[in-house]
Amino acid sequence: MQGEDEAVSPVIATVLLLAITVMLSSMVFVLMSSSLSTVEKQPPNAKVSVRALSNGFHVVKITQLDQQLDPSKIEWSLQSVAQNQSLRGLTNDGDVYGKIGTNISFHDRDAGWSVSTGDYFVINCEELGCDDGTWKFRLIDRGSNNVMTDVALPALYD
Repeated sequence: MQGEDEAVSPVIATVLLLAITVMLSSMVFVLMSSSLSTVEKQPPNAKVSVRALSNGFHVVKITQLDQQLDPSKIEWSLQSVAQNQSLRGLTNDGDVYGKIGTNISFHDRDAGWSVSTGDYFVINCEELGCDDGTWKFRLIDRGSNNVMTDVALPALYD
């Protein structure tokens, strides 16, 4: 009985080694698969409120925005449905961003050089002629070419 050594049979040892190898390779695959897939960023989504003031101005306030955006990539536009006229520009334009007394101005409430919830546009509709109820205001993200909002400006009555 001294020459008899007891051990695991070669068949069972081979099956165990294969099982361990399969488990380890599947764990490595699971860990690495997340880094191999590309993550596509969702286009921004915004909600705004529009208020017509008695002095001829409209205030378009961003009430909800799911991400902060670079002002140089956000385009605003005013379009008349009836007269086929339009005005457009970027939020970071020197005569728009933070200017008071211009026909269209953007006010960054948190002064963080970003477009975010709480920021607002002031539009001098009396001067621009967009106070008849036929004009629309749009915000477009130039990064994704996504129209974030498209709202009608209400008519002003004296």
